[in-house]
Amino acid sequence: MTIPDVAPILPVAQSRRTLRWLRADLAHRPRTLVATLVVGVAAAGASVIPIYLLGSLVDRVRDGADVSDLWPLAAVIGVAALLGGLGTGVSTYLVTKLGEQTLADLRESVLRRALDLPADTIDESGRGDLLSRVGADVGAVGKAVSQVVPTMINAFFLGVLSLVGMAGIDWRLGLAGALAIPAYILALRWYLPRSAPLYRDERMAIAARAQVMVESLQGIKTIDAYERHEHHRDEISVASARARDLSIAVFTQFTRFVGRINRAEFVGLAAILVVGFLLVRDSDDSGGGVTVGAVTAAALLFHRLFNPIGMLMFNFDEVQAAGASLSRLVGVVDIAVSDKRSGVAVPRDARVEVRDVRFAYHPDHPVLQGVSLTIPAGTRTALVGSTGAGKTTLAAIIAGMRDADSGSVTIGGVPVGDIDPARLRSHVATITQEVHVFAGPLMEDLRLVAPDATRDEVLAAVDAVGALDWVTALPEGIDTRVGEGGLALTAAQAQHIALARLVLGDPRVVVLDEATAEAGSASARDLEDAALAATAGRTTLVVAHRLTQAAAADAIAVMEHGQIIQFGPHSELLRDGNGRYAQLWRAWETDAVTPTG
Repeated sequence: MTIPDVAPILPVAQSRRTLRWLRADLAHRPRTLVATLVVGVAAAGASVIPIYLLGSLVDRVRDGADVSDLWPLAAVIGVAALLGGLGTGVSTYLVTKLGEQTLADLRESVLRRALDLPADTIDESGRGDLLSRVGADVGAVGKAVSQVVPTMINAFFLGVLSLVGMAGIDWRLGLAGALAIPAYILALRWYLPRSAPLYRDERMAIAARAQVMVESLQGIKTIDAYERHEHHRDEISVASARARDLSIAVFTQFTRFVGRINRAEFVGLAAILVVGFLLVRDSDDSGGGVTVGAVTAAALLFHRLFNPIGMLMFNFDEVQAAGASLSRLVGVVDIAVSDKRSGVAVPRDARVEVRDVRFAYHPDHPVLQGVSLTIPAGTRTALVGSTGAGKTTLAAIIAGMRDADSGSVTIGGVPVGDIDPARLRSHVATITQEVHVFAGPLMEDLRLVAPDATRDEVLAAVDAVGALDWVTALPEGIDTRVGEGGLALTAAQAQHIALARLVLGDPRVVVLDEATAEAGSASARDLEDAALAATAGRTTLVVAHRLTQAAAADAIAVMEHGQIIQFGPHSELLRDGNGRYAQLWRAWETDAVTPTG
């Protein structure tokens, strides 16, 4: 099967860079790393001893030893097996703990870098790629850390000590078992160069599929309006088919790899049995040398290697996938971000001034054309207008998420570019219709913006946005686990949580970009009241999805074709019956009273 190459969307780190990052992170935990290695070797040694002693037991039975002479040896075998099992459990725990600490560091680094990425970078690469990295890729690495890596490390230690044990019985038996090593190496040399590109392309195909799905879901209203259903359905089908074909290609490659592993096992075991037979025959003729018990122990040691070596080989399937995901995550960490907001200025107040701002995603298609707007401190201004008028772009520039091509935006008299980055993030908050609920207790989800907030402060914030009743009605109240693996919240509940976070964060300037648009009409009124309560006393810019939000604002800016064509309070704009806002309001009232079925 020929799979065409796909260029990465966001950068992907090279293997050497990924290994350097991993070594550097592990170097921060030398004690845990050494303890993990020592326990792993000790556990593997304890697991090999019972088989080693079993050979002596076979020889004693063959020589007609009394049962009373066998019990002590059997007891030692049992104790050693028990210690080996306990040691393997402790080793697994230590390896998993070390891996989870490393993964936690990586997730934090990726999150910090993702939050610092310019909006242009995310738009150009597509949100699907970034989402697949912090979702599917983190999941793949997490699975490897908790399930695959501990097994492989324990298998590696057991394999090495088993070969040493065979050589200790008789070097010729050890050499016979070692004949399997070249066969294993040949299998890996055949598999790894072929599988690594497939796994990389598979992860990219999954990212591309996620991007198409995200675009289609976010633009579903536009798709409906332009009746582009078949086009987007075809795009999803093509992206899904590619991901499916690559997954099948990966599995086909793996099954061929399994056949080569089985041949290596056959070579090693056959060699030990043949050599063992010859050595025992010669020993019987000469009256000394290798015994049946020794050959039995060597054969059992090698046979026992089938599982650990099989785990090492077969889990390369998971390791390759995790390695590809790890490279994609390190690639995000390595993205260079030049923060133009390197100043240390602090805004004097929360007054927002926009002066002659121009912006274009492409030179031939300007989005904002000389926009000027003033939002006095503590007041609420709504942006309304047709789709594509430039409302969201203007909101993003005011929030500091985008840089204007020309013109200026100041907060408290200070240009946004001169504000200290940390101060800007705490001074200006943005809530969009894309609200995320993080997995874990609801209390901790709310504390994300204020880690030191007390329980009473969190409950007060929840109460301020009118969510206390349904929060206290949850199975464990505010301590209920929500998000993935917990209770799924409705869209309206998720937006309540976002507004409660806003109260806890206590920003002076707030941008609401259609923040209540996805809640549905049944909850829209409650959420509008919650948004009013959360933004009371704050300088607020609302990209209004519902004109009732605009009506409640102190001032309304009507945008069309990248310009503000009307500005004023609701009552004043309605008096201009032929104005754009009055037209929008009449259309809104008509839709509001039209029955739906």
